Amino acid sequence: MSTAMPFAADTPLLSEVIAAVKTAGTTLRDRYTPHARGVSLDGIVAEIHANDDAVLDVLREPLLRARQGSQWAEDELAGGALPPGEWWVVDPAEGNINHVHGMEDWAVTATLVRDNKPVLTVVHLPLTGDTYTAVAGGGAHLNGHPLKVSAKTDLDAALIGTGQARPGEDERVFRQIGDSVTAMLINGLVVRVSVPATMQLIHVAAGRMDAFWQFSDVRSGLVAGALLVAEAGGTVTDLAGEPWSTAGHDFLAAAPGIHADALKVLAPIA
Repeated sequence: MSTAMPFAADTPLLSEVIAAVKTAGTTLRDRYTPHARGVSLDGIVAEIHANDDAVLDVLREPLLRARQGSQWAEDELAGGALPPGEWWVVDPAEGNINHVHGMEDWAVTATLVRDNKPVLTVVHLPLTGDTYTAVAGGGAHLNGHPLKVSAKTDLDAALIGTGQARPGEDERVFRQIGDSVTAMLINGLVVRVSVPATMQLIHVAAGRMDAFWQFSDVRSGLVAGALLVAEAGGTVTDLAGEPWSTAGHDFLAAAPGIHADALKVLAPIA
């Protein structure tokens, strides 16, 4: 997750991004209800889109203004490499499905991606007020306090997570998810399967969980957590063991002490 541009050049941007994401978080919090909204699929989708639209209305312009010349990655479910340059990869309601169902695992995320590598990120949890931040080369923090990944070295003692990246994946991906969960249930201690990815990756960065993997190239669900974990001392690769970027088709972020063993379990399934 290194960048050719010095850490000091990106740091001044952080306060503006935090302010913008917190303001967007207030909008999303005001839309939250502790009960589920929408019964039919059409109703649920309408609620999800309404959340996205409301948050983007207050988030897009401040971010683009904060970084002159940056561009906006429009489709939050898109994957694959971006064109060269600086792009904002944003999830206005990361865990939108949870928000709509009255659950508490959701956040607002904004990540600056430079030449397909995340270099600055803010993840804000409006219900708790917690804000996770990272700048490439500057470490990862929770409310200003440094984060450090788990020191575990034994996969059989590990709490590991995965989840579905998007609705409607093809059957091959669903079978990979099922097979990989079974393999990790055999080799790890406990496997947590939930959405969204970012809400598990913040736990990996904080050392509460030990690894997270996903068969996905959805940028918006991975870039924030990838930078947080890397800057907290974790190892972030694809399932071939190569350094991860937005061009990757799958993903593993883990404490260094268990990364190699996790990769041995997952690589044959990828």
